[in-house]
Amino acid sequence: MACMNTIAERSYESIKSQRVAFIGLGVMGAPMAGHLARAGHAVTVYNRNAAKAQAWVDEFGGASQPTPRQAAKGADVVFVCVGNDDDLRAVTLDADGAFAGMTPGAVLVDHTTASADVARELAEAAKSLGLRFVDAPVSGGQAGAQNGALTVMCGGELAAFEAARPVALAFSRAFTLMGPSGSGQLTKMVNQICIAGLVQGLSEAIAFGQKAGLDMNQVLDVIGKGAAQSWQLDNRGKTMVADQFNFGFAVDWMRKDLGLVIDEAKRNGARLPVTALVDQFYADVQAMGGNRLDTSSLIKRLR
Repeated sequence: MACMNTIAERSYESIKSQRVAFIGLGVMGAPMAGHLARAGHAVTVYNRNAAKAQAWVDEFGGASQPTPRQAAKGADVVFVCVGNDDDLRAVTLDADGAFAGMTPGAVLVDHTTASADVARELAEAAKSLGLRFVDAPVSGGQAGAQNGALTVMCGGELAAFEAARPVALAFSRAFTLMGPSGSGQLTKMVNQICIAGLVQGLSEAIAFGQKAGLDMNQVLDVIGKGAAQSWQLDNRGKTMVADQFNFGFAVDWMRKDLGLVIDEAKRNGARLPVTALVDQFYADVQAMGGNRLDTSSLIKRLR
């Protein structure tokens, strides 16, 4: 399939209003759903904490429902962003799950970072019900969700992807089809492998420079203009120097993601010695009480 059919960059062309549902209003889901409402879509939400769903409605309008099934009823596109495989199965496959309320032909787009196996499982379940499914984990963190600038990695059939794409661009800067079901989740795993190595390298570099007596803010300014530049350096380097870790992507979440990576590597035979080591370093941060700190808190092990 041609690239022009599988990659969508953020555009501001008029998109026809659609009926959409959003299930899961956490630090990522709530702002993503908000962008859908601002884009003019009729949004119905569900959240396990009903008070949070009502607070979202108070801010953005739309409606909330007490179950995923009721929220998904009549929706053209249903978006999901929950915690893990079990949460995902609960909000889609249970008797009160989204699949039970969706109309044949509707698309469910899952933004949960989950296993490739559950993505394939849900794709098959959706197909048996006459529904369509796209696994679509995101990168960009809480700031990306708030700014409507997420990068979305998708797996599924082209028709389902193209049906979801115009709506999802409300909160995405890029929405890309990577291959069949499960490919989005596998791509997100590649993303997390890269981040784990980058953050460990940045942690060691900053800790080394501080021990050497360098002005690390100046060092980061200089090396950030060369081959060492990265998103992590630009956005987390100076906050690591300042010992600030109150950001969106928690260590607990990273360990969950790296667990998915390591499990998949056991299945496909990939060797991930650095990733496995950094996963254990994150376990050390958890043991220090850093469960909810940002992933850049990896440097705390070295201080």
